[in-house]
Amino acid sequence: MKEKLEAKYGLPERVVFCGRCVTSNQRPASTVEFKHTQASKKTTMHIDEEGICDACRFAEIKDKIDWKKREGELIRLLDKHRKNDGNYDCVVPGSGGKDSAYAAHVLKYKYGMHPLTVTWSPLLYTDYGYSNFRNWIEVGGVDNISFKPNGRVMKLMTKLSIENLLHPFHTFILGQKNIAPKIAIKYDIPLIFYGENEAEYGNPIADNTTSLRDKSFFSIRDLNDVFLGGVSIPHLIEKYNIDLVDLMVFLPPRYEELEKHSIDVHYLGYYLKWTPQEAYYYAVENTGYQARPFRTQGTYSKYNSIDDKIDDLHYYTTFIKFGIGRTTEDASMEIRNNHLTREEGCALVKKFDGEFPDRYFVEILNYLDIKPERFIELCDQGRSPHLWARVNGDWKLRHTVNMDGVND
Repeated sequence: MKEKLEAKYGLPERVVFCGRCVTSNQRPASTVEFKHTQASKKTTMHIDEEGICDACRFAEIKDKIDWKKREGELIRLLDKHRKNDGNYDCVVPGSGGKDSAYAAHVLKYKYGMHPLTVTWSPLLYTDYGYSNFRNWIEVGGVDNISFKPNGRVMKLMTKLSIENLLHPFHTFILGQKNIAPKIAIKYDIPLIFYGENEAEYGNPIADNTTSLRDKSFFSIRDLNDVFLGGVSIPHLIEKYNIDLVDLMVFLPPRYEELEKHSIDVHYLGYYLKWTPQEAYYYAVENTGYQARPFRTQGTYSKYNSIDDKIDDLHYYTTFIKFGIGRTTEDASMEIRNNHLTREEGCALVKKFDGEFPDRYFVEILNYLDIKPERFIELCDQGRSPHLWARVNGDWKLRHTVNMDGVND
């Protein structure tokens, strides 16, 4: 009788790869939770009976959309909210990376809006990431509010997120996502524009608009139900002597605050056909955006998610937990956009996925006061038995898109 292997994180026990791109059903469909965030039980990327994933199905839909009509919808929306009284009329959260650079610049200089850009600062800026952030403002010509959380608290929360969740980006993602509605409320700005529709990555398809007050993850009622870094809010305050004000920056606005405001969330990628490579070229031309001066470890590209020195470590942990590394993400997106064939994607995954990110590794762990051997131990503990096998002392995936895993 075949041994039943434990599947951690609520993942499907059977590993299935998409027949069009290179991702699998092990990719969590929602990587951000705003309530009960210590939970690992999450729905995963769906692959249908024909073996095609949600994100590839959405790519089919994109090709059939009347984008001229969608742009007309966007213009009508902007005309409704555009202000000419010296006040901002939309919020664009971002870091000055290719996507936020494109979104803010297009809204301001093509469609005549008055965006306020909002940045949750990285844990440890890369030199080129900070240069791109500055260029976004100076060359791209946008107003910006940059928020830097309490360094001691951010460092602790990142460390706890690694120790308890093996998720280096956990609290950063929370802060980054929640800073936009808070700023919108504070300045009474009616619109928030994110970039790509989340369906691009296989997450639940987002409609063209969502009222902020209707999005449960944008509001919070009971702090006792919330965990940060795998630790409850009351426990964080008591054990680590942290003021509540220093934790509230990571959390959504209180429900009562949202009730006082009417703010809508939109994805610009719903209205304008979103292609990451095109956003990159646009940002280079219009905001002085520059790619990394070297290949990003764990993938073949140079221009995606390069702001923070901890980025590479985050993508390595997704490979450990889900068997899906940065190359899988990048190649899958480029396959959907017809910039790579599946065969080329498979070859890139075999070459680069899971590459250990040693460029900033020691610096990051020294900053967080985590010993390298402890991080490796956490990675070993975080490997799900249904995905990984130990062979002659080395960890090997049981199943790969190239069909060369231990159990393929």
